[in-house]
Amino acid sequence: MQTKRLLATATAVATFGGLGAVAGVAPPTLARPAAARPAAAPVIDVRPDVIPFTSAPRSAPPTTRQCEEQLHVACYSPAQLRQAYGLPKLYAQGTDGAGQTIVIVDSFGSPTIRQDLAAFDRGFHLSAPPSLKIIQPAGKVPPYQPTGTRISWAFETSLDVEYAHVVAPQANILLVETPVAETTGTGGFPPIVKAENYVVRRHLGDVISQSFSTTEQSFASSQALLNLRSAYIAAARAHITVLSASGDDGPANVRHDGTTFFLHDTVNWPTSDPLVTGVGGTQLHLNAAGNRTDRDNVWNDTYNVFAQRVFYGDSGPNPLATTGGKSVVFARPSWQNGVAGVTGSHRGVPDISMSAACDGSAIIHIGFPGLPAGFTGVCGTSESSPLFAGIVALADQQAGHPLGVINPALYQMLATHAPGLVPVPEGNNTVTFSQGGRYHTLTGFAGSKGYSLATGVGTVYAPDFVPELAHLAG
Repeated sequence: MQTKRLLATATAVATFGGLGAVAGVAPPTLARPAAARPAAAPVIDVRPDVIPFTSAPRSAPPTTRQCEEQLHVACYSPAQLRQAYGLPKLYAQGTDGAGQTIVIVDSFGSPTIRQDLAAFDRGFHLSAPPSLKIIQPAGKVPPYQPTGTRISWAFETSLDVEYAHVVAPQANILLVETPVAETTGTGGFPPIVKAENYVVRRHLGDVISQSFSTTEQSFASSQALLNLRSAYIAAARAHITVLSASGDDGPANVRHDGTTFFLHDTVNWPTSDPLVTGVGGTQLHLNAAGNRTDRDNVWNDTYNVFAQRVFYGDSGPNPLATTGGKSVVFARPSWQNGVAGVTGSHRGVPDISMSAACDGSAIIHIGFPGLPAGFTGVCGTSESSPLFAGIVALADQQAGHPLGVINPALYQMLATHAPGLVPVPEGNNTVTFSQGGRYHTLTGFAGSKGYSLATGVGTVYAPDFVPELAHLAG
């Protein structure tokens, strides 16, 4: 499986004001992990969908101004994101996620997640969640080693836990770690499916956030993909909402070798599963207070030289954009009939979008071995999924029960022009990259005032969206 990628380079490391830097030490190269592959069939492995700064972490959270002056890309704090989505209005009404549990699923997890969440909360003056529980229902996670794969998943875990907590501060967090070992030739979705079925059978949470995916065409067959759906079928029956990050490669996405891109439009699974809500990415434009200075647009940093240098380590272009498009496995579900002019006979993704841009990255705290501890920036739809998980937890709280599959409600909101949905008409997710000795451009999809294959039904204004979703899906 692929999850959002974590890329850093040892050759291009920005100094971030000198704070937290270790002289002469660069982050390790973190490439997509390549699994040992049996001759009979490709191994579908999981990779995290998070993209971090190549700069050294700071001992204190950077400000947007510092990021823009020193790295030439914006970064945003929890307070700015809360303001941007109108969350303080909901908190003032008592809607803060109390009584809900957000399930975060990550391979391996992070050995320092408890300490990192506590440091994150102290750095941003946030209260701790009521509980952070960690389980390993698919088997014990191997001892931590600071390899590229383990570091990338530790980054992913930090982002997922910290930003689900940002949106729903009084929700419980259940971190589900899986012992995926991508070098064994047997890694991939089965341990995740096992772990998620364990959670669903015991109804240990109300919404599940997955910041990982793999291209549909990476599976040996459509049936091989369909054989892995049991947890989503069970979750739908149990009225548990399941989310998935759409991906960070625009329409390109990566083949099962983990290194080369498809040269035609593709989408990822489980984002494309009709029982899952696919969460794409937008770019926010905020001032220091978190108020918008411009409208959100489709996230695409492929042609942003500064973002490429900070997050890819070179000037690009490299694919760095929200993924969207049409499934080749799933037909259009009935709740997308109203957008059939866009999706045709196929399931279209994503369904909805939230902040994911690298030029507008989220600030997290890390402390796991292998990199200097401190505050750093990350981006990608790995941010979008936990952010939206927090939104769903708020809606669950207002409804008084878990909402289950919310996709029909999202498209009903679109059809009725619900004020909680905010259109994203600007931008596209076209990408360009070098492969096989030449550059390739895959034309993606443009934003729209209605539904688009770049950002779905749009993004959210939480004070309206949360009660609307609670009513329609409840």
